[in-house]
Amino acid sequence: MPPNILYIHSHDTGRYVQPYGFQVPTPNIQLLADQGVLFREAFCAAPTCSGSRASLLTGLYCHNNGMLGLAHRGWKLNDYGQHWVHALRQAGYRSTMIGEQHISTDPGVIGYDEVVESGTTRAEDVAPRTIEALRRAADSEQPWFMSVGFFETHRDFFAPTSVRDTLYSLPPANLPDVVATRKDMAAFKASARSLDQGIGAVLHALHDFDLVEDTLVVCTTDHGIAFPGAKATLTDRGIGVMMIVRGPRGFSGGKVIDAQVSHLDVYPTLCELAGVEPPAWLQGVSLMPLVRGETKRLHEEIFAEVTFHAAYEPQRAVRSERWKYIRRFDDYPGPVLANCDDSESKDLLVAAGWGEREIPRERLYDLVLDPAEADNLAARPEFAEQLADLRARLERWMHETDDPLLEGPVEPPPGALVNEQWQVSPNEPLRALSPDPTAAPSS
Repeated sequence: MPPNILYIHSHDTGRYVQPYGFQVPTPNIQLLADQGVLFREAFCAAPTCSGSRASLLTGLYCHNNGMLGLAHRGWKLNDYGQHWVHALRQAGYRSTMIGEQHISTDPGVIGYDEVVESGTTRAEDVAPRTIEALRRAADSEQPWFMSVGFFETHRDFFAPTSVRDTLYSLPPANLPDVVATRKDMAAFKASARSLDQGIGAVLHALHDFDLVEDTLVVCTTDHGIAFPGAKATLTDRGIGVMMIVRGPRGFSGGKVIDAQVSHLDVYPTLCELAGVEPPAWLQGVSLMPLVRGETKRLHEEIFAEVTFHAAYEPQRAVRSERWKYIRRFDDYPGPVLANCDDSESKDLLVAAGWGEREIPRERLYDLVLDPAEADNLAARPEFAEQLADLRARLERWMHETDDPLLEGPVEPPPGALVNEQWQVSPNEPLRALSPDPTAAPSS
């Protein structure tokens, strides 16, 4: 029988958990890494909540699956039949969804056999419902797939639960080390503790119900943390994600894999493990050659994109092991501040003039000598060859995948809610696009 599959996912966690070396105590996630396989260089395909999940779950880039913005603001998948629950059903899997999903305002359209109501999507509510679902699944004679989604570590963070954290926490490396950012990071840690406790309760239930040996656990997040310069950006701080897999078929032993991999690679991996033919549309490749030690590299480069988050900010990126190239596709000169979640850290940067800084149309970074992606080399003549190479790779990928940006600006779907590019906060008044294309947009 193919393995059961438990997909555990969080909001906005990036790699800020203990097994990636950060001072964020997450002992249960650490245990999962100690027992499984940790992908050190895992990346999402889009650094936005709905886009990243949609790409993971369909095996398609956002501009191919339709999720170019946020589901709760009016975007949908082109075809919910491309979700991997439908492929797994061919192998006899029964599917259950509990907690967060963020790819539809109506979870019923996705195609799960069962949607468990949990009240909220916070760990304190999701974990007990998951334990009950696992209790029922333990008696099943058919393989099962379970999606368990936690709200944590999305803002709104909890209040810091440790005086020590508030005083001593080190903020993300791209932010100044001041009182406001330390307090902000302490609040993130409180949320991460809640996430870890929820994951721990679920993992403990696998042991209680004798499901560990037969269950593949896929633990990941959607994208980077909700701090300035991370979430909704194409830097590694935005697209870098935790991804830990534990279970049969080689996902054991506390191994660390350093090859760069994409969320798009999970769908074909599950197909291989479940024994089903991978759909022809998949744009990733199976992780199994890496896990089995048959290769040291899956990808010469990976690609990522953002079109809409709260507001329009069309960008595409290509990343090789050494170089990162990011290109903007509109004329707005500076950062789109509404695409950064509100926080004390953001307030600090905005007060210091962040919004007045111009952002170049093209950016090129040397990820070995400049892992922080702070020194843009695109205008330097000595790097013209690297710039031309990555620019060509990105353009080739956009043509091969029929990226709509090649035809000009991308319009939101009718009925979508968007912020203006000049707005500072995503909570400022939204522009609603009329379902009637002949009507003027409302203010």
